Amino acid sequence: MNLRQATLEDASSLAVLSIEVWADTYLRNGISPFFADYALGAFTKEKIEDLLKDSNQLIIVSDSADGINGYVRVQWNAPAPGEVQSDTEIATLYVRRLHHGKGIGQQLITQVLKDCRARQVASVWLTVNSENARAIRFYEKLRFRRAGKTDFIIEDKAYPNELLALDF
Repeated sequence: MNLRQATLEDASSLAVLSIEVWADTYLRNGISPFFADYALGAFTKEKIEDLLKDSNQLIIVSDSADGINGYVRVQWNAPAPGEVQSDTEIATLYVRRLHHGKGIGQQLITQVLKDCRARQVASVWLTVNSENARAIRFYEKLRFRRAGKTDFIIEDKAYPNELLALDF
């Protein structure tokens, strides 16, 4: 496994990985047009390229000889909701299910936390779907604390999320 900063050439791989992980995580009972349209609109090669060009974003990928198997995305200048005093969000951590349990997610988070410390960031925050107990346990093992609740909004529908934070 190799960790490195993502490049524009990674955009299509990151788009496909994002759709795969998002659908696998959140579409448990079938794929409705509502969620299909969201995923196909949110995770395009062009949108990933825009993120890669944005100086307020950092994307670190895990790859092997066969290609990318996970990534983490940090967004600078992203104020946390609620009472959390941080403007650094871990916006995305996606690892292909085939690669779960191999330490990839932990290594990606560890690397991004090193990058945050190098930038003298005092704390980070993230949100996790409230029903995603596995992800919540993962972050709590890494010393993230529950810091409130927020909603993930798709069009006019709200989905409860846990707000987690880590202070350095």
